[in-house]
Amino acid sequence: MGSALAGFFRIQFLQLIDLWCSNLQVLSIKSSPNVTDDSMINIGHGCPKLRELDISYCYEISHESLALIGRHCPNLKILKRNLMNWLDPSQHVIVPTEYLNACPQDGDSDAAAIGKFMPQLLHLELRFSKLSAKGLALISERCLNLEYLDLSGCANVTSRDIANATSNLKNLINIKKPNFYIPRSVFHTDRYGHWRLYDERFQTDVFRI
Repeated sequence: MGSALAGFFRIQFLQLIDLWCSNLQVLSIKSSPNVTDDSMINIGHGCPKLRELDISYCYEISHESLALIGRHCPNLKILKRNLMNWLDPSQHVIVPTEYLNACPQDGDSDAAAIGKFMPQLLHLELRFSKLSAKGLALISERCLNLEYLDLSGCANVTSRDIANATSNLKNLINIKKPNFYIPRSVFHTDRYGHWRLYDERFQTDVFRI
């Protein structure tokens, strides 16, 4: 019953965002299994003053939503689009495989949307994105004001790719590079503990946006 009510209120919240939250500047909906591209339409149209958005671990949000948010939220400065550690599938035991595969994540398409529609970003997190050197270049060529860039776990880019791309980013202060020797527990605490809050929601498909 509690899970059903939580799902109900989340749906109602997202549907009413465009009516009540025109001044909203910070929004975190990370680890929300019911949030889809359709949900993001409400956010894009309803939150034009958005400055910070966290859509980490939302696997039914595609690059189309990133483009929409970029077009309708010109003040966006912080984007968090972190994904789960796809290099170690054993860490996915909490989240059903069918959910992770519902909307295949294309790192380069995400990067292209970010570069084209979010050139004003100052802070970007893309942990465990599958973007390649091409995608990273699209971001670095267009998001020239970036001060913080998190590429932790991005296995498809090399140190040389990163060095070449970030040479364009004159304002870059902090960059997190892929480090495949980081203990699992570092990522486990931040990510999977949060997913456990939604574990019951995966047992039913009654409430789905």
